[in-house]
Amino acid sequence: MAALIEGRALVPRHGTEEGTRVSFVQGLRCRECARPAEIGPVHVCELCFGPLEVVYDYEAMAAAVSRASIAAGPPSLWRYADLLPALPGTAAEDRVDLGAGLTPLVPAPRLGAALGLDDLWLKNDTVNPSFSFKDRVVSVALTVARRLGFDTAACASTGNLANSVAAHAAHAGMDAYVFVPADLEQGKVLASAVYGPTLIAVKGTYDDVNRLCGEIASEHRWAFVNVNLRPFYAEGSKTIGFEIAEQLDWTLPDHVVAPMASGSMLVKIDKAFDELTRLGLVEERPWRVSGAQASGCAPIATAMKDGTGFVRPVKPSTVAKSLAIGNPADGFYAIDAVRRTGGWMEDVSDAEVVEGMRLLASTEGLFAETAGGVTVASLRRLVATGRVDPTERVVAVISGIGLKTLDAVADVVGPTHTIDAGYDDFAAAISAQ
Repeated sequence: MAALIEGRALVPRHGTEEGTRVSFVQGLRCRECARPAEIGPVHVCELCFGPLEVVYDYEAMAAAVSRASIAAGPPSLWRYADLLPALPGTAAEDRVDLGAGLTPLVPAPRLGAALGLDDLWLKNDTVNPSFSFKDRVVSVALTVARRLGFDTAACASTGNLANSVAAHAAHAGMDAYVFVPADLEQGKVLASAVYGPTLIAVKGTYDDVNRLCGEIASEHRWAFVNVNLRPFYAEGSKTIGFEIAEQLDWTLPDHVVAPMASGSMLVKIDKAFDELTRLGLVEERPWRVSGAQASGCAPIATAMKDGTGFVRPVKPSTVAKSLAIGNPADGFYAIDAVRRTGGWMEDVSDAEVVEGMRLLASTEGLFAETAGGVTVASLRRLVATGRVDPTERVVAVISGIGLKTLDAVADVVGPTHTIDAGYDDFAAAISAQ
């Protein structure tokens, strides 16, 4: 299957040229009707309007990729370049790469004890370049965008994606347009604006922003990472799953709990484990994935719990604004992954979200944004209801840093004492505790 780049045929191939890597990408395919599509900036099927996904030649991939070849790669998500949608002709120096990925996977015994878990691990994506997992998807999407000839990057965002697109576009010398809800946390607004994009605050929800960006994408030749480049962008989340397996000495955990906004991250972690098994990089064994949402925006969890599997759009009202997508694009696929693997979904109140943030910080020294609080609080529910076995090896995905959502905890944490600058004042305050 050939694709077009700037009017030239781009033919997927195997074999190498100087400065380029092998590409195992064969094209795109509809996730609903399986109709093939050419490689390009398109995200929906022209026949049924279903979402498109990247198709790989797994037989050729299996013959070329090994644990050793991955270990020989860079200390970033690009060590998995052969498992990602790097288009033919893409050289290492063509990547839009700020060094995202290969983030710590750390044991969490104190948090585990508080939750009743024997073997809990945290995938700490707060340490990515713009401090969230979105750096993974943006690095992949903009690498594809440049290969497709785009010079302008864009996105609809609840905050973290805007930060990442602005940062990566600045690094790549691309123009950037980022669109966010007007009521976004100020920390995330500033953390986008500092990179110099054109930042558009839209009066409305994320879903309003996303609809607007869909219209703009049809009128402007911009690389909207989560619109016209979504098939490639979403694949970046697989690297969370790849890293978890590699960091556990090429074994799969029993259970992964991940936050859900669109649902794509959870779907791609599940896909990563499937691909690693298919390629013989890990021993075949069962795993489970479970999803976490805030009750003020829980359309996927609600559809899972009511048994219908039908995701009804909602109007978000939650402190967890990074997860506030009322009409999630991958909701159906997230439910399918959770059902197929035997996992579950939970949603938690804003008060539980804040308590989850505090518990994670006070037990493991990790300050997560509200999405991390959703994950921890939901995990607590999953354990309490027997959905997570206390003896399982569980990995909780912590997707972004708490410094972006200080407002969420501003009213519940602060100075323990305020005193005058004398020892007697200090002694009196301490003795009164």
